[in-house]
Amino acid sequence: MRAAPTASEGRPLGSGRPASSRVKRAARWAPLVLGTFLVGWRTVGGVLAKLGHPGAALDDAYIHYQYARAIAEGHPLRFQAGEAISTGATSFLWPVVLAPFYALGFRGEAILWPAWLLSFVALGGLAHEAFALARPLAGRAAAIGAGAMVLAFGGFAWCAASGMEVVPFAWLIAFATRRACDWAERAESRSARRLSGLIALAALAPLMRPEGAITSVALGAVVAAFPRDRALVVRGRDASRAEALAFVAAALVPQLLLLALTGHLTSSTAQVKLLPGNPYYVLHEAALANARLLVGTILDGQVWSAEFLPRGGAPIACLGLAAVVWCGVRRRLGVRAALVVVLALSMFVPCFYVTFLWNRLRYLWPFATGWIVGLACLADRAAVLLSFVDRRARGLTAALVTGAFAGMFAVRLEWVLEDVAQSASGIGRQQVALGHWAKENLPQGARIGVNDTGAIAYFGDRKTFDVVGLTTPTEGRYWVAGAASRLEHYERLRAANPGALPTHFIVYPEWMGLEPVLGRPLHEATVTDSTILGGQTMRASEARWDHLGTGERPWTALATIHDALDVADLESEAAHGYELFGAREGEQTASEGNAPDGAIVLDGGRTHRSRDAFVADLPRGGELVGVARVESATPTALRVRVADREIARVEIPDGPWVEVSFAIPPDTRGARTAIEVSADGAPFTSYHYWFGAR
Repeated sequence: MRAAPTASEGRPLGSGRPASSRVKRAARWAPLVLGTFLVGWRTVGGVLAKLGHPGAALDDAYIHYQYARAIAEGHPLRFQAGEAISTGATSFLWPVVLAPFYALGFRGEAILWPAWLLSFVALGGLAHEAFALARPLAGRAAAIGAGAMVLAFGGFAWCAASGMEVVPFAWLIAFATRRACDWAERAESRSARRLSGLIALAALAPLMRPEGAITSVALGAVVAAFPRDRALVVRGRDASRAEALAFVAAALVPQLLLLALTGHLTSSTAQVKLLPGNPYYVLHEAALANARLLVGTILDGQVWSAEFLPRGGAPIACLGLAAVVWCGVRRRLGVRAALVVVLALSMFVPCFYVTFLWNRLRYLWPFATGWIVGLACLADRAAVLLSFVDRRARGLTAALVTGAFAGMFAVRLEWVLEDVAQSASGIGRQQVALGHWAKENLPQGARIGVNDTGAIAYFGDRKTFDVVGLTTPTEGRYWVAGAASRLEHYERLRAANPGALPTHFIVYPEWMGLEPVLGRPLHEATVTDSTILGGQTMRASEARWDHLGTGERPWTALATIHDALDVADLESEAAHGYELFGAREGEQTASEGNAPDGAIVLDGGRTHRSRDAFVADLPRGGELVGVARVESATPTALRVRVADREIARVEIPDGPWVEVSFAIPPDTRGARTAIEVSADGAPFTSYHYWFGAR
């Protein structure tokens, strides 16, 4: 019998593996570690060379860092101490992961170091998961190519450098997918411990990003299809399939948490960005248009994705998914193939956003792993067709094809890395610089209205009022509705809670769309060489509220007002059943003009109207007139119908707004009387309707 090995024979005392085995294992991991290190070193090095210090390539990253600070300071989910709970970060989990680092002293720009470290470690892990997912389907050579494609893909490098949760999320769902494959393919892996691990992954995935719920459900489906051998027994009956329900519960964890904390099932971010609930889009039409854009433009390497993908690649990418199915059928790995396809097709979930074109397509890239595995499978199928005689040539061919794919990604990396550094520089020279300016120049009690809330809040140390509604949760519906609706909302807010309004603004004026509330300019940051920004000039100004409410009464003399519809005021429109009739995004205006006596009037309205329809409470007795504040770019006429009866036709001249009056017969009046105003010619802008006595 051979004696047990000693340290002198190459195995350290207490080690369970020979030194030669550990060397071989290290050699296998070395290319992955080295490749990941080089990508991270080049990417981060470019940012440091450009800025001289760490910097995020996206302003949204600082939203996560602000929430991480909130956790470290003991007021989680409150963007700033004393403010209402808000859910403006894309991820629940990413701020939680970063909070301990903030508490340990990684503050200011230093928080980028742990964010970068975790992101690039996740990038290496993602390359390994792509290899592990592809190897049973496509063979070792093609699987190595899949890992290489992950490291060469500029979308992952850009997002890892951004400081966001994108690459950690991509790794998490790929890792969970691979573990589900193991569960289906290896009966010995179906233990209670592995089940607990899968449930934990199912809970973490949607907490990292809401789309992770798809992975959670997929894991549950696998567990339901392949129950444990040692069945769970409840009251003498096999209840093993009921274990899959735990995955449904895990998928719902974020929604249940949101409901408990905020009373809503969706986050502030989702309420602002999702198509459902947006009044200006038909859900299925907009989602289909986004899907066509995704396949025909983004996957094809055009316009927004030209930086990351080769032009004309959409057919190849789609063939890759077909190759996944082919490999799955040929190798009897149907579950693995199905899970990879689900991972890839999850890229279509952001089609339910108003747009997924924000932030260098960061909403799409977490699911690119599935498409990369598809390319590996396509390479394997091509190798089979080209090398059907010599098996060794098959592996070489697969390596060459995947190497070509990786090369197509890699040739774009230099461009991507330059863009990362330029984007971080742009953010640093605009939002970050304005955050520092605010801290140094605005009073401690200032509240800043912002439409990019990350860096200004993180570095400014001042209360913020997020006009977009991500971190000020009351504002989302008004941002979605448009500039006029925000103006009308601010009028109500001033009356109910004036302290909630901002004292200052730091915004892109063209984004804000409310020049009348932007007061004396104080400072601005102009950056002309960075496309990641929302505009070239972001301006700091005092807030101006002195003209709010001037549009509430007509300049037409009315002794008594019985009812009034304030067009674009969401609460007034809801109370009067105002019909949008296909109104589109951007068809609003906040106008500041003059009454005939010269008094300043500020009012919001809806543009391009061909018809207004609503209800009003009209008293039956006495004289009653209606007054409409309207405007038209060309002469037109308005037909007025009350209770399905035409009562007036009034001429509207071109030019500034006017008020027109019309008498309302007594026999048409009553509670909730239907009123319709339609254009007999060119469209018009409607601001206000009043009903009263002269």
